[in-house]
Amino acid sequence: MKKSLLILLLLSLITGCKPTAGKISDTKETTSEYGTQEDQMKYYFTGTGNEPFWGVKMGKEGIEFTSLITGKEKLIFPAEEAIKAMDANIKMYKVANATATATISIQQLECQNSMSGAISPYKVSIEIKNNKELTFTKLEGCGNYNTDYRLHDIWVLEELNGFKVFVTDFQRELPRIEINSSENKFMGYGGCNAISGSIFYEKDLLRFSKVISTMMACAPGNKEGEFTKALQSTTTYSIENLRLTLSNPSGKLLVFRKVD
Repeated sequence: MKKSLLILLLLSLITGCKPTAGKISDTKETTSEYGTQEDQMKYYFTGTGNEPFWGVKMGKEGIEFTSLITGKEKLIFPAEEAIKAMDANIKMYKVANATATATISIQQLECQNSMSGAISPYKVSIEIKNNKELTFTKLEGCGNYNTDYRLHDIWVLEELNGFKVFVTDFQRELPRIEINSSENKFMGYGGCNAISGSIFYEKDLLRFSKVISTMMACAPGNKEGEFTKALQSTTTYSIENLRLTLSNPSGKLLVFRKVD
């Protein structure tokens, strides 16, 4: 009888100690101060603040506010168009739902997280209250625009100022740019010289700035100058059918083809 009980005890221990490696999720997400990669694809702007902790995620489908404030743990507002200041890069969003009202202001101003010390390029101010309250709760924090992940690729030029380009328009090969959307940088070849620089990204806005290049002399007729001028004139973009189109209010400037 004792032997039978010992055998049963050993079997139960073996069963309970089965490896759990197969149960670990392979879909672990990379996280940052501004949320998961999935969040950064869904929302174009994310802001956070401390004391009390709060967060705001702004997307084309809606705005989500979360906090540790009683009665304001999670509030969802419909998406609204920004009210833009005339003399500074400040955007204001006035939002409301059935239970709460808020004003969210985003200012391009270097901002330091009061706990982590991390530096962000935008300051966020929020005034929020439930409809039954008489006064607004005022909050301040930092934020960041989430650069469109689809830009993160290598793109080879197909059209310049409305005309198809050919290798003979340049030195050896067609211009190309490689965009790093996580670092907001780019590098590539302008048609004669190596080029690199930064990208400035906000919702529906894309600019190529701080462009530098090597100083190699270019052959007569080389269109590198036209290419870099068009690149630096860009303000908007679209991506469709493996093509990246860069434009500004005057029209289409550049069309690239994805190559990797």
